[in-house]
Amino acid sequence: WVFAHNGDLNEFHPRLHGAFRPVGDTDSERAFCWLMQELAKAHAGVPTVDELSRTLRELLPQPARHGSFNVLLSNGQALWAHGATKLWWLQRQHPFRQARLADEDLSVDFGALTQPSDRVAVVATEPLTADEAWQPFAPGELRVFVGGVPVA
Repeated sequence: WVFAHNGDLNEFHPRLHGAFRPVGDTDSERAFCWLMQELAKAHAGVPTVDELSRTLRELLPQPARHGSFNVLLSNGQALWAHGATKLWWLQRQHPFRQARLADEDLSVDFGALTQPSDRVAVVATEPLTADEAWQPFAPGELRVFVGGVPVA
């Protein structure tokens, strides 16, 4: 599992038991351990992407009640992105083109760096490029990406 959290969870101190314990004392570590604990309780075996998505739709709003909870989570099969306050996404696929960074006078030619079969989803707190069609997340929205493609 890979987990990234941008935000601040005030007074989020869930009861943790079993194998999932934070190494440090950050809100991100507590949230990740709680999430892993709840996923383990909800699924005895290895769930499908759809099953995990349904469970995450139920779980992710709970820590979000304690503050800002923008999250990226992946198990290697899919990427789940939860936008609590401010999150943006875009998909890049063939034909790749050049893109200009939003905060610097620099362009990247993705066509020179990719293969026609490549496809990628990019999720960020702010749009990273100035000339691509970034899509905002609605508050509390969960998006799921498999192979760089958004899925329902």
